[in-house]
Amino acid sequence: MAIYRHPARDKIDMNNNSYITGVNSATLSFEQQQFALDVVQGLSKKQKTLSSKYFYDGVGSKLFQKIMELPEYYLTHTETEIFTQQKEKIISGFCSDQPFNLVDLGAGDAAKTKILLRALLKRYTRFSFVPVDISSDALQELKENLTQELPQLTVVPLAGDYFEALTQLKQESGIRQVLLFLGSNIGNFTYPEIQVFLKKLRQFLQTGDQLLIGFDLKKDPRIIRQAYDDAAGVTASFNFNLLQRMNDTFAGNFNLKYFQHFAEYNPVTGEMRSYLISTRDQQITLQELDFTFSLQAWEAIHTESSYKFSKAEIQELAAEVNLETELIFTDANHYFADVLFRIR
Repeated sequence: MAIYRHPARDKIDMNNNSYITGVNSATLSFEQQQFALDVVQGLSKKQKTLSSKYFYDGVGSKLFQKIMELPEYYLTHTETEIFTQQKEKIISGFCSDQPFNLVDLGAGDAAKTKILLRALLKRYTRFSFVPVDISSDALQELKENLTQELPQLTVVPLAGDYFEALTQLKQESGIRQVLLFLGSNIGNFTYPEIQVFLKKLRQFLQTGDQLLIGFDLKKDPRIIRQAYDDAAGVTASFNFNLLQRMNDTFAGNFNLKYFQHFAEYNPVTGEMRSYLISTRDQQITLQELDFTFSLQAWEAIHTESSYKFSKAEIQELAAEVNLETELIFTDANHYFADVLFRIR
């Protein structure tokens, strides 16, 4: 993440989502302007919040790679197990006589998707891989990597958010779409948001198109909590980096030693919540935004929610958004499920 210094520091216009008056917008990308707006809005609330989407700057992405390698972080291990052990059944679920696009929403490095791609290429070549990511640099790196590893694969990267990419696909192609939404990303929405998201996805899809979605399943609450509060403290560092990112981007004075990482799981609602807790009364200033706010001792900033599901709840969700559940794939411990849905 680049560090910006701006001479103009008028008050932020909280009613204008497209323009941030607290910075020189000519030097900021839209994403950086949106970051500024979301920070001020979130930290102005009575219950202070920061969006988890801002975890993933350069440092944050590297820390998340470390998280995925932790023994406590079962999510990556279990979905990888599902793909490794059941790849033939999975690809049989969406192969047909007709060509299709395999669209990976939020592709990242596509580490798990490559398991499916290799299996597909061995038995079926009439498809194109369409990785979608907000970062054009990440997509370019992925395309170069895939060109070396899987030279026979047709790769059509699309930079932008999910719906921008799907709009482009809908305009340019009448080919069947198979969407991947992996890694329990669906759990980062609230239940009403999940319904809205899936209904919006359906607007870009036709009868016969499919969705393969990863769901983290309900299980021993202690196992879930440990995945978000590991013994080595990597997840805590991941959370703290959000404060450091605001320091670097907006000339802030967050002192990381005056915060604690705290994670809790509610087995009734299935919600895993992460917080940054202020350990003392303190005043924080983001100079580049001319924005100051106060934290009381032990006041919490909510940074992330991740919802867990039962199989019955997944079926109920599918019915509510008019999706047909075709196949459910789980790991040996039933910690995680990848569910294949069809548009009907």
